[in-house]
Amino acid sequence: MPSSTDLDRPDPDPTAVPRRDDRPVSDRGDTVCVIGAGASGLAAVKNLREAGFGVDCYERETGVGGAWNWRHDRSPVYASTHLISSRPFTQFPDFPMPDDWPDYPHHGQLLSYFERYADHFDLRQHVWFGTEVVRVEPVEGDRWDVTTRSTGGYGPERTSRYAAVVLANGHNWSPKLPRYEGLEQFRGEVMHASSYKDPAQLRGKRVLVVGAGNTGCDIAVEAAQQASHCWHSTRRGYWYAPKYVLGRPADQVNDTLLALRVPLRVRQWLYHWTLRLTVGDLTRFGLPKPDHRVYETHPIANSQLVYYVGHGEITPVPDVARFHDRSVELTDGRRIDPELVVFATGYLPRFEFMQGRVLGDEDGSGKPRLWLNAFSAGHPTLAVVGLVQPDSGIFTISHWQSVLFARLLTLRGTRPERVAAFDRRVRAGLGERYSAKVKDSTRHWFEVGHADYLRALQKAMHELEGSK
Repeated sequence: MPSSTDLDRPDPDPTAVPRRDDRPVSDRGDTVCVIGAGASGLAAVKNLREAGFGVDCYERETGVGGAWNWRHDRSPVYASTHLISSRPFTQFPDFPMPDDWPDYPHHGQLLSYFERYADHFDLRQHVWFGTEVVRVEPVEGDRWDVTTRSTGGYGPERTSRYAAVVLANGHNWSPKLPRYEGLEQFRGEVMHASSYKDPAQLRGKRVLVVGAGNTGCDIAVEAAQQASHCWHSTRRGYWYAPKYVLGRPADQVNDTLLALRVPLRVRQWLYHWTLRLTVGDLTRFGLPKPDHRVYETHPIANSQLVYYVGHGEITPVPDVARFHDRSVELTDGRRIDPELVVFATGYLPRFEFMQGRVLGDEDGSGKPRLWLNAFSAGHPTLAVVGLVQPDSGIFTISHWQSVLFARLLTLRGTRPERVAAFDRRVRAGLGERYSAKVKDSTRHWFEVGHADYLRALQKAMHELEGSK
């Protein structure tokens, strides 16, 4: 395993923070710090441990599971949440889900899966639960000072120095809230989808759901069953994919086409043909015509939205223009009178414990500039795991991201020339995309096609190890 002296480099880091003599620092030697014990954090702990590294993982909550543990304050999960990618395309490659589970498991099953994963690989002993990270600062020698405290700000702060850091704090917990004229004066109830937990919150109310992502469509479907009326507001038209095609989960059919290297235009044609055979022209239901091709926005997998629109239980409406004290004005001039407005408008990434420029966010937009959505230029001992929005499951991607980082750290002590070449590749590859052309929006900042992305990861690993 690399020694702390092996991890040093002669050139000082311009973003490094000088040591503060009045702040005691506990040197953890070659230990790696992992932030977050959700799916990506657990995969990082497991793969770093298998590579021979000591690991300290900090988790602000009291259990594993991250976003999939709906008891956690920051969890976006609601009672009816199920996977939108099917089981075999979601599970970790070295820890399959039970064969008798459904194609699209419930969030409670996902939590039990992570708990069994943690127990099987004996990961809990490396996790500091109830501990939040306050600051992560680069110091000389490509090392990191990590300051922690008890969640909620109680107790003293503690700073430890680590050989490397993995950020796995998730990107679906900080709500993205829209701004509309008059919203402050609106007298109805307003909430973000992050606060939605149970259909009882909708029961008997006139509900407006804003946003056509997977969460927005799920909430609109539940409002169709529970609310007295449901309006669903979208800025543009979307392609609504059924969860099953030809008797199989839709992502499995799509992956078969990807494995056969079917060109994108052919896959788009097949998708359109399938929709014509199943639901036909969506504009017939009052839904707006999509202004983009299939696969140019994140896939929406929902077999029920069109059903409830067709039954009159969901009224499609355009974007919101402004709010009034007791009504909402739409861009087509109509006014509606919801009692409850649910903003299913997504989330923004937040690394509140680290300066944005460390992750390449020079303009303050909040968008990291990374290679493979994981590696920052000039910081070879820092990795972000799980900062992707794939068209399939994410756990396999998190697994291989952390395997690549563990191998990079291992080679720092034995093959520095390969590590230097890797760093040059990071600098050259900043901003690369691993998907078809997608809409320019915060929702698609981290959009990747899983097949293209995994091939890019495989190529990076082969280059790092000197193999073809």
